[in-house]
Amino acid sequence: MMSLWWKQTLAVVRLEIRKTFFARRGLWIYLLALAPVALFTMGALVERNFRILDPEIPKNGHLLTQEEMDSVQGDLTRDEIVAKLGPPSSSQKRKIPRFDEDGKSIVVDTEDLHYYGPRSSLILELDNGILKSRISRGRYTFEQNNYVFAGVFQFFFLRLAIFFGCLGIFMNLFRGEMLDKSLHYYLLSPIRREVLLAGKFLAGVIASSVIFTASTALQLLATFSAFDSNTISRYLNQDHGLSQIAAYLGVTVLACIGYGSVFLGAGLLFRNPIFPAAAILIWEAANPLLPALLKKFSVIYYLKSLCPVQIPADPGMPALLKLLVSNGDPISAYVAVLGLLALAFVALWAASLKVRTLEINYTTE
Repeated sequence: MMSLWWKQTLAVVRLEIRKTFFARRGLWIYLLALAPVALFTMGALVERNFRILDPEIPKNGHLLTQEEMDSVQGDLTRDEIVAKLGPPSSSQKRKIPRFDEDGKSIVVDTEDLHYYGPRSSLILELDNGILKSRISRGRYTFEQNNYVFAGVFQFFFLRLAIFFGCLGIFMNLFRGEMLDKSLHYYLLSPIRREVLLAGKFLAGVIASSVIFTASTALQLLATFSAFDSNTISRYLNQDHGLSQIAAYLGVTVLACIGYGSVFLGAGLLFRNPIFPAAAILIWEAANPLLPALLKKFSVIYYLKSLCPVQIPADPGMPALLKLLVSNGDPISAYVAVLGLLALAFVALWAASLKVRTLEINYTTE
């Protein structure tokens, strides 16, 4: 009997996968998954093209202190600058036509000297070997990039993109069939309702996991493209980068399982998906304010503990954002995974009770 149920489950999965991936009403899910990819791609292009991003270690291996950078003032010559700061990490020479005080056209030999500190960079602009201006700006380091990615992943990707993506995928597994007036074909087939539920759920998990893990991988690839190969290699091999990437992909799959089970149950229990979706969204957003016991009935509670990078709370951060960032009740990874799977099991168990007695009357749906 178990082998028959397994074959039927796989048959349902094959049928549902095609419908889930190519459903017209689900095209917006792909746009939702690609939105953060486009964001990080544009950010990487801007950083590369406008040189906002500097290499983490200069070519000459020398990082200046802030005092050394501030010491460069006045009409210093190039030799005096090199004597103070040492050879520049890089320089760029060019000839620029200008007008002198009498209005005559002249050609000026300009040079930009680039120096770097731990958290800032310094560009010295020279005209004919004399310092004319200096530009100091903060550097966008790989560590900052990790915090930016973690923030987008936790606040937008988990709480909004995957949340609404699973809403569109899993609530339509049964509700969409009712609207299309095709669910009765399944219900009239010689197949247990629980097997049908399992097949649809597995198809939804596979589809959502493929879509959103691909999005996560493309986001990481876009953020890495702004940095040099040495920085990326050091992150992957020395700074536990591979484990962080695996954690992000794993959290994405678990988010699809958690939110998918909740929305599959809601799609069976409620005719109008708007009200349960709004209630779940408010419940997830209010998780930091809930008592310790009620927090455990929230998907985001477990996902936050599994995220590999915790976002530091700056003193000037708004109180509401600081509350969302902080994880005041962290749990171990094993407990978080088991807790999320237990929550998904409870939601699917409730859905199985409903699907056993499910009856279709298309005139009332």
